[in-house]
Amino acid sequence: MRLLIVEDERRLARSLAQGLTAEGFAVDVVHTGTDGLHRASEGAYDLLILDIMLPGLNGYRVCAALRAAGDETPILMLTAKDGEYDEAEGLDTGADDYLTKPFSYVVLVARVRALLRRRGRGAAPELRVGDLAVDRAARRVSRGGSEVALTAKEFAVLEHLATRAGEVVSKAEILEHSWDFAYEGDPNIVEVYISALRRKLGPGLIVTVRGAGYRLVAAHG
Repeated sequence: MRLLIVEDERRLARSLAQGLTAEGFAVDVVHTGTDGLHRASEGAYDLLILDIMLPGLNGYRVCAALRAAGDETPILMLTAKDGEYDEAEGLDTGADDYLTKPFSYVVLVARVRALLRRRGRGAAPELRVGDLAVDRAARRVSRGGSEVALTAKEFAVLEHLATRAGEVVSKAEILEHSWDFAYEGDPNIVEVYISALRRKLGPGLIVTVRGAGYRLVAAHG
């Protein structure tokens, strides 16, 4: 899952990004409303964490512009303000949830996961492909009833494949959804994680489609 944080408090933005990255998300960060609107319009994000009080465009205007353009990406709004009017305004512009600063990081993560579960396609809390089960809420994976321990990044790669089970997913798409936009390393890192997943999950699940990418399938036999 790929998240965009639009927050001008750099220390808070950095802290949130570090925490969410440790949870297995790919996280991008910008610090102005103008940059946030541009990045959200150009990138394929699963969720936006959007501050209201921003330089350039405020969060209300960013949210309204995205919704007017038909972008239905879930938006969690953050603000130091407090009061029913502010919350109502945020929700009226198309935000999906609202969190007032200061907030508990644990609560923020819970809100993020709840919004992701409510997304349209692939929003089921548990994904099943044959005897493979991917519990998105608990971030647990099992095959044939036996739990398989994965790292946060391995889980992120597998979850993306599972949301598109049966489809060919390119290496570039996996990079886009599981690493942040600043990643400039070797794109073959995807092969390393695919190899690790195959070793841990066993044969037959992840099929290489030569020249195109990978497909997660229900293993036979």
